[in-house]
Amino acid sequence: MTATVDVLQRAIVHRTQGSTHGPITRLMSPGDVGERLKPFIFLDIFRMSTSRGKSSFGMHPHSGIATVTFMTEGKVAYEDTTGATGVLLAGGVEWMRAGNGVWHDATLTSESLMQGFQLWVALPPELENAPPMSTYLAPSQVPQSGPARVLLGQYGNAQSLIEAPNDMNYLAVSLKDGEHWRYTPPAGHSVAWLAVSVGLLNAGGLINGGELAIFDETELPIDVVAQGHCSFVLGSAVKHPHDLVTGYYSVHTSEAALAQGESEIQRIGTRLRQQGRLK
Repeated sequence: MTATVDVLQRAIVHRTQGSTHGPITRLMSPGDVGERLKPFIFLDIFRMSTSRGKSSFGMHPHSGIATVTFMTEGKVAYEDTTGATGVLLAGGVEWMRAGNGVWHDATLTSESLMQGFQLWVALPPELENAPPMSTYLAPSQVPQSGPARVLLGQYGNAQSLIEAPNDMNYLAVSLKDGEHWRYTPPAGHSVAWLAVSVGLLNAGGLINGGELAIFDETELPIDVVAQGHCSFVLGSAVKHPHDLVTGYYSVHTSEAALAQGESEIQRIGTRLRQQGRLK
């Protein structure tokens, strides 16, 4: 019986290469696979450089969600309307809990490539209109267990410093050619996916760089083997039990919560325009 259990693993049930617009590939959004992967509802891979004509996201708002930016290459200057400013280095993480409303921006600091992932996490009702807060971690502040860096949650003996909602993990993993890794999710983590940034990964099926794979809603382990050097992010969680009510930059659990968040976004935007920080 034990030998049979050891070979069981989650199956890939869907994969996508998303849609690419300039330097950004959107692999997940609330209107497509984000609905089945909630609380993970949006994922971009971005590759920007000054030589390619785009070096900034531009000042933009959010409410009702948290954004998680993980830099894999380059460094960016950040600012947000919580008052936080600084430089995020490759290997560093930004956690921006938008809550009731926030505006933020990220800009290349030099003639270099900026590459990484931006994830949106749906917040529970008690946090979706809470005051905004931001946390920025240097690479040395991101804990590691084996080949996995823990961006959110806990894995092995490593726990993220970010105060995210309970019952979710978000890991960044780097494997050498031929290296095997098994991820055993915590109890209740029926939602699971991974997205490859570099290389080729065998997870019961080949996953290419720039591709997102969704696993079936069980609690079985995920087994992967790298073909060549491979880097990817992986998310697992207890499923978000609430509706996704979407605005342009916002996702809430109800129309009333969305209206409250969008009102705060408008209020902050008016102030930024008065200060000359928005056109």
